[in-house]
Amino acid sequence: MLTATLEQIQASPRRRAIYVCAILALLLAILAFKTLRFFEGGLWYGGQTADFGAFHIVAQRIWLGDLDLAYQFASFTKMQMAAAGGTTGVMPWTYPPQFDLLVAPLAFLPGWAAYFLFTTITLAAYLMTLRVVAGRNFALVLVVFFPAIAITIGIGQNGLLTGALIGLVCINAERRPVLSGLALGLMVIKPHLAIAAGIYMLLTRRWPAVLTAAIVVIASSLACTLAFGPKIWLAWLGSIHEAASYLEEGRYQLFRMISAYAALYTAGLPPAGAFWGQVATAVLALVAVALAIARGPSTRFALGIVAVASVMISPYAYDYDLPIVGIGLALLIPDLAGLASPRQRGAIYALLLLANAYGLLQSARLSAENVAAGGLERSLTPAVGGFALMAVLAMLLWILRREARPAAVRLHGEPA
Repeated sequence: MLTATLEQIQASPRRRAIYVCAILALLLAILAFKTLRFFEGGLWYGGQTADFGAFHIVAQRIWLGDLDLAYQFASFTKMQMAAAGGTTGVMPWTYPPQFDLLVAPLAFLPGWAAYFLFTTITLAAYLMTLRVVAGRNFALVLVVFFPAIAITIGIGQNGLLTGALIGLVCINAERRPVLSGLALGLMVIKPHLAIAAGIYMLLTRRWPAVLTAAIVVIASSLACTLAFGPKIWLAWLGSIHEAASYLEEGRYQLFRMISAYAALYTAGLPPAGAFWGQVATAVLALVAVALAIARGPSTRFALGIVAVASVMISPYAYDYDLPIVGIGLALLIPDLAGLASPRQRGAIYALLLLANAYGLLQSARLSAENVAAGGLERSLTPAVGGFALMAVLAMLLWILRREARPAAVRLHGEPA
């Protein structure tokens, strides 16, 4: 029933247009509402933490000359509490220095204006990229991934930016490898989400893309060293070490994470067991990429597997990273129509909807119940999204193993 309901969205151009217009109107309404709230009360209104607030603080610290302090969790916590005017949830800073360069200009705008500019640009980039990738399936993908896009807009996160970049990697992989490599190189802002795409480029021997990505990473690293000094790299590595401790202690909002680690940890496994579960999931995700290259029905399908696998490699993956998976679904749908039964497609849609909506619904519930950001109930709330994505990966592996045509993906010449 779910399959028929969702796929009926594509029944006619008029119906698709109605759904697209309705969803875009809702997304713009969320953007306008949050901009107004930030204008009236600042980025930290009511003691609530907007992730974009951390972006804005970092942008300001760059021009104050003490960016390295943002990578020390204790110091950055004090900065966020000072900005909030009291106790608030905190967001540790573990982004590579390249992301610092990206957000630096935002310091010259008031918080609400910086949020509006950043979110508007990244939302437009993502929607345009998704439209190119999805084609006539654009409305269907928007319906499934509406919750993740909405929460990304609401907190001002960068998931729309990374989704657009991975989309550009996939769009240009075949015919414009240099542009694909440029987008892949820019994923240095969140390198753990680019591992699957990098492996794909290596396995398919797309050397122009690999070389271009390497040049972007090296050039941007040199620019960061010149801008912030060599010490910024030690500060960044130190923050990663601290983040690993935070993760092991369960101090993140694990229920909003979509990783195998978070799912297994909140299910009761000790940190070591959850870690090895994450390793196993990452290996299976990369196996799926290799199998899609060797046996997949098309390059498009293989790139769809790459996008889905992108969020399954690292334990640090949140619901706002799911727009990347939206790119994956858009790439997979045409081939899934022939490879998967209606029941299987319905299961994939349902699991993706669950992964998309779960964190948003739990956040709303805990907020309504006034549960503190570090409260016990938050730490005990299960991370269902991770289990949903693991089930999707298992289904895709089963489809590739049982039904895909071997040797269909060529190294060159087949359009994505």
